[in-house]
Amino acid sequence: MDIREELENSALPFLSLNHVSFLCKSVTETAKFYQEVLGFVLVKRPSSFDFEGAWLFNYGIGIHLLQCDSVDDVLQKPSIIKPKDNHISFQCTDVELVKRKLEEMGMKYVTAVDEEGEIKVDQLFFHDPDGYMIEICNCEKLPVLPLSSCSLKRSSTWIPPSRSIQASMISMKALHSTELGTRMMENLVTNMADLAM
Repeated sequence: MDIREELENSALPFLSLNHVSFLCKSVTETAKFYQEVLGFVLVKRPSSFDFEGAWLFNYGIGIHLLQCDSVDDVLQKPSIIKPKDNHISFQCTDVELVKRKLEEMGMKYVTAVDEEGEIKVDQLFFHDPDGYMIEICNCEKLPVLPLSSCSLKRSSTWIPPSRSIQASMISMKALHSTELGTRMMENLVTNMADLAM
């Protein structure tokens, strides 16, 4: 079997999303934003790097900032915040608190509400100093239901399919979002490994 066939017939051995990387007009200004607004922490970059940048980490993900060579290389900060655009998204436990903090900082944002049956998901969208969009949401309320024929690994909190989705969601709501995220990733990795075999 050649490499192409092997890749088509198996999942890649990923563990998780490691980081996202952004070109910046000012690494210093953008790093300050990610620290003060989003709670990221500066972490050490490899000393072999011969270009200006910064690495930040929190919530299980890294943000890598790269100083651009020319202002033309960076997005022009849009004047309008459009939720249906490229963005990174962070789950939070209190969207209203985030909204108040953004208002205190004088930051512009837009809100959206998605509804799926009786489930309501609140979203906030705003831009970082370089025009990259950020979403803050309580998306953990939505159940993760695979569309493919492969099923998710049943964890110790699994509720049999015969029970209602609502009962499943109530059980999942009881889990802390970090634990839920960890379990989701473990399930995904296990399923990918099962598919590879």
